[in-house]
Amino acid sequence: MSFLTVVYAFLFYVAAAVLLAGLAIKIAQYVRTPAPLKIPTTPAPVTQSGVVFRLAREVVFFESLFKGNKWIWIFGWMFHFGLFLVTLRHLRYFMDPVWLPIELVQPFGIYGGIAMVVGLAGLWARRFLVDRVRYVTNKSDHLILALLVAIGLSGLGMKFLFHVDVVSVKDFFLGLLRFQVQPLPADPLLLLHLLLVAILMIVFPFSKLLHAPGLFFSPTRNQVDNPREQRHIADWAKRLEQQE
Repeated sequence: MSFLTVVYAFLFYVAAAVLLAGLAIKIAQYVRTPAPLKIPTTPAPVTQSGVVFRLAREVVFFESLFKGNKWIWIFGWMFHFGLFLVTLRHLRYFMDPVWLPIELVQPFGIYGGIAMVVGLAGLWARRFLVDRVRYVTNKSDHLILALLVAIGLSGLGMKFLFHVDVVSVKDFFLGLLRFQVQPLPADPLLLLHLLLVAILMIVFPFSKLLHAPGLFFSPTRNQVDNPREQRHIADWAKRLEQQE
């Protein structure tokens, strides 16, 4: 087994551990954070099922962004839907045999990769071209966008320019899941792509990308608009009342 294979195996074990532990810690913080006020963004649903439906529309269609800015919505939805297709396409590297739905999505995953890069390019351009957005943009925003674009371009490069041994790549990742490390091809573009993905996994729980799970804990989205029918009391306030 080559030294390079050992390094990348260790890197992905560390990246997976940081990603899972970081997400667990952050989500636990979200759960513990009190919501002392009833502040759903109106017009808001008045039933719990309506809240679920509203969150589903936000996750799938980016409803509030569509109402706020159509151009940002186009690029944002292209990126996220493209990323969704790319993720489904990459699931084949972690399962044997490959499920039929994952087989069917393979050709669409290629177009998803293109849409992902185009969407990122549009989102990145607005941080240079729109004054109010450029004012609040810091270096970390550019670095995250650059990282995502580099991941997308390196992935597309392996599809259209420099082909790699995908069978060996699949053996490597299946081996990681089974704790039986298999040789990893030493293709430079593949190594760059995997390195960037590992970096993304490590920084994800500590970056603005954490808005993905954070959306479900936003009180402006997950609260029922029933302040007249039911008094809203935060958990910590309930404990204070019980102590009194």
